[in-house]
Amino acid sequence: MSTQPAEPAQRAAPESAAPDTAEPSDTVHVTIVLPCYNEQDHVIDEVERITKAMDNSGKSYELLAVDDCSTDDTLARLEEAAPRFPNMRIMAFQHNSGSGTVRRIGSQQARGDIVVWTDADMSYPNERIPDLVDLLDSDPSIDQVVGARTTEEGTHKLLRVPAKWFIRKVAERLTNSRIPDLNSGLRAFRREVSLPYLRLLPPGFSCVTTITIAFLSNQHPVHYMPIEYAKRAGKSKFHFTKDAYRYILQVLRMVMYFNPLKVLMPLALWLIGIGLLKGVFDMVVHIGYFANNTIMIFVTGLIIASLALLADLIVRSRGDV
Repeated sequence: MSTQPAEPAQRAAPESAAPDTAEPSDTVHVTIVLPCYNEQDHVIDEVERITKAMDNSGKSYELLAVDDCSTDDTLARLEEAAPRFPNMRIMAFQHNSGSGTVRRIGSQQARGDIVVWTDADMSYPNERIPDLVDLLDSDPSIDQVVGARTTEEGTHKLLRVPAKWFIRKVAERLTNSRIPDLNSGLRAFRREVSLPYLRLLPPGFSCVTTITIAFLSNQHPVHYMPIEYAKRAGKSKFHFTKDAYRYILQVLRMVMYFNPLKVLMPLALWLIGIGLLKGVFDMVVHIGYFANNTIMIFVTGLIIASLALLADLIVRSRGDV
């Protein structure tokens, strides 16, 4: 497929004025959404790497570089380099909104049938973006391809590795799926499939977790491609305590949104079972008498089970699962 140039690079409307859906005047096959926040020292190197790979692939594409109100010269560097990259569009937010908001609005305004998410910190092998797209092109049954990292090079490594393993296992348990990498920032997916789930994206880093769980929970096939992962350039924006808490909270929130029985019913059945066993024990030891804690455990289980069934009824009646 010959390369089809996108619009000349330009500054888009501010984030607050961005529409919920894009009405493109010129479609392309692939849109690469590149969040940029305080990446002045290497953002152009990343743009060059992406555009070179896509030009060599022969696929029509646009690179949507979104400056998330950087406090350094990231936006100035992008605008200065814009004439060199005719396939790049520049969006400039008026206030810092988070990578999740950048990816949501970028995906909504994408002109491509396939949307690629990546980062501008030189950590992901963006020269492999055409490989992810090729998988989607060659296999219509796959709706998302995730670059599964084979190493961990982030900050707070001693804390991140066990925390991410635990959160990933929780997500695997709740989605009944094997997930080699839950929060990889490099992925490609079909835009049409993603549209119902974009409104669910949180503003922060856990947006990548959200889109993975949304696809898996609604039985959209996800393929994992092993990739190398390098130490990021510049300063990390990841805050271990706050972002780890948000990750696990978002896993539970997303599974509750699509399948609340998975979260609530096991707890309810355990409490009901414990209450029944405790009731038998009370009847043997204290004939004709149930302890207060036995009644509380049993009733709590019944209440949670009722909430689980009610939540499941709401999900089924919503019509988007």
